[in-house]
Amino acid sequence: QVQLVESGGGLVQAGDSLRLSCAASGRTFSSYAMGWFRQAPGKERAFVAAINRSATSTYYPDSVKGRFTISRDNAKNTVYLQMNSLKPEDTAVYYCAARRATDWGVARTIAEYDYWGQGTQVTVSS
Repeated sequence: QVQLVESGGGLVQAGDSLRLSCAASGRTFSSYAMGWFRQAPGKERAFVAAINRSATSTYYPDSVKGRFTISRDNAKNTVYLQMNSLKPEDTAVYYCAARRATDWGVARTIAEYDYWGQGTQVTVSS
């Protein structure tokens, strides 16, 4: 089992950047594919970014492609989400997720993930 703790959220202005971190417990972090999701008030949780076990593959939806970058440091048991050119519509609670993986692919749907963090609030003012 793995526990995930997100950090780095906050209040920023449109156009600013923010980097989220997600620290994972345990000694098998490299066995997990990782992802970020977000949930705005009144909306369903939505996929934001994914990275495979070895950081050789990433995937983003069009809404964040070119602005957000997911990365991981397996030595530090941490996955990051660098968010640039933030927009008010990026305002949401951001969740980190982990998926036990035996392959080298990325996971894009909520159902594929096994563990979730508690979330961190990101608010972008206009």
